[in-house]
Amino acid sequence: MTTALVTGAGGALGRATARRLALDGAPVAALDVDEATLAETTGLIERVGGTVLPIVADLRDAAAIEAAVATAAERLGPVRVLVNNAAVYPSRPFLEVPLAEYDDVQAVNQRAYWVAAQAAARRMAEHGGGAIINVASITMHGGWSDLAAYVTTKGAVTALTRALARELGPREIRVNCVSPGAFPTAAETIHPDPEGYTRFVLERQALKRRGTAEELASVVAFLAGPDASFVTGQTIEVNGGWVMT
Repeated sequence: MTTALVTGAGGALGRATARRLALDGAPVAALDVDEATLAETTGLIERVGGTVLPIVADLRDAAAIEAAVATAAERLGPVRVLVNNAAVYPSRPFLEVPLAEYDDVQAVNQRAYWVAAQAAARRMAEHGGGAIINVASITMHGGWSDLAAYVTTKGAVTALTRALARELGPREIRVNCVSPGAFPTAAETIHPDPEGYTRFVLERQALKRRGTAEELASVVAFLAGPDASFVTGQTIEVNGGWVMT
């Protein structure tokens, strides 16, 4: 596998994904805005013998995204896999959301996906193709109180996935989406009652246990690899049977 770039690689899902791709043999460019959590990811990958290039960048800055893709290609080789994973999720009632906050969520959760996909796809087209995997969310199916901006971006991510799959397919660039359910991550700190939230999740899932970040990473790895060579434009639900499509 050639070079993979993973955004939000300092978080639980991004870290597990970066590690899995490294274990599968890909040199990984791990991108995050948080230098400390990114260092943890870097150390984890190095300890399992993987090749990793940490890149600290703010996804609100389009030029920084384009520079990260260029740096990854220069240092590790052509970027043939992009995982758009990073997201922010401020919790606030819709009627109280300032426009600036909405714009910030859009910048990180949707515009950055567009910019990264465009920068990566230009290079993939020059090297015979590649795979882009976008990360959406179970919340887009039924809405979610106090997360309107976040849910909006995740719906946009699935639409972007389909549009890019159609347009980039002739260039042998596959574009797919994974939609995680309720995985135990830092995102859950927005819930005031963690135990109650876990009960809420398990009541709705067909599988009566919490999923692991590694289980999501395995689906991303499938979509990034040769076994998914005829799969594009799809959104794969990874939620323990909470939502079935």
